[in-house]
Amino acid sequence: MTLSPSTRSAVPPFAVMSILSRVAELRAAGRDVISLCAGEPAAGAPSDVRRRLAELMSGPAPLGYSETLGIRPLREAISGHYDRWYGLAVDPGSVVVTTGSSGAFTLAFLAAFDAGDRVALTRPGYPAYRNILTALGCEVSELDCGPAERFQPSVAILERAHAEAPLAGLVLASPANPTGTMVSSDELAAITAWCRETGVRLVSDEIYHGITGSGPELAGGHGSCAWTTDRTALVVSSFSKYWGMTGWRLGWCLVPDDLSSGFDALAGNFALCAPVPAQHAALGAFTERSYAEAATAVETFADARQLVLAALPELGWGAVAPADGAFYVYAELGGALGEYPDSVAWCAALLETEGVAVTPGTDFDAVRGGGTVRLSLAAGPDAVAAALVRIRRFQARNAP
Repeated sequence: MTLSPSTRSAVPPFAVMSILSRVAELRAAGRDVISLCAGEPAAGAPSDVRRRLAELMSGPAPLGYSETLGIRPLREAISGHYDRWYGLAVDPGSVVVTTGSSGAFTLAFLAAFDAGDRVALTRPGYPAYRNILTALGCEVSELDCGPAERFQPSVAILERAHAEAPLAGLVLASPANPTGTMVSSDELAAITAWCRETGVRLVSDEIYHGITGSGPELAGGHGSCAWTTDRTALVVSSFSKYWGMTGWRLGWCLVPDDLSSGFDALAGNFALCAPVPAQHAALGAFTERSYAEAATAVETFADARQLVLAALPELGWGAVAPADGAFYVYAELGGALGEYPDSVAWCAALLETEGVAVTPGTDFDAVRGGGTVRLSLAAGPDAVAAALVRIRRFQARNAP
């Protein structure tokens, strides 16, 4: 009998991680590489988080398994964070600490959807949503949301998709990856109301909250939390972006009452608990100093974005998504694509010849992504400025 891999594992790799592997190979060979491909803030974890970890490692405290849902002090601190940013009372019992937001999405999809359920996503969008849902046997309905829609869904778009075949769920990201665009408070309220009335489960990705613009429609610059208007939604967030704690693998999910027991059971079977040292150290993320350090990092992302926007006329790139938040620039290459057949080849050549890693748009949009790229600004303005010098040189050498 011939053995074969599962069909569920036949999902595309996450291109960012493949590019990071190549970056590591080039650096190991002595190459100087500037990486603008991953959403990984250069500043890293706040100083109070690092201090707490050092104390934990040098102290007698046992670091065995925690409660499946996370240590109580951290769940209470996350609850307090919602009060601080949104004036929102969240029961710590509704907070589940997870192994990164990736763990939260896997658990959320398992708890909310069955195999065969149809779940809507925007295109372009974060590829792991699609790939996790596909591996779990769900049917993915991609909503074509381009510049005319500001890369975000609307009730009208959802109604059309639901009329084609009933939807069981919607994954909404605001700010979104790769575009950085957001839905306003009013738009979010309309979408959550439509989901509730139609029986569509909303999964709200809010991991880039805090890395946003300002204005009354953005709730003081943090974004609009879906939990405000819909306690049946699943709200996913993370320590990775605002606090720069990517490698700590720590996220959380606000879980509605009807999914709490299933979420608990799944979490206990899948991971037992989130990384315990990271949980204890993460209590340091909620100090005044940590909030201030994170806010300073956010300012550097805005500075880096201005560098890219100012360079666009010389680069000759096309349209750019009007990012409201996050730390990306998602742009059409236009005529700068030159002799290369698509952005995959363009990005590969840029990395190999100039040592600059950016992500081709095909990772986010299988239809139009061949003409787009995503630059991560998380490395900061100095790295972005140096990368732009190399990109200009690359394009000049390959100009017709």
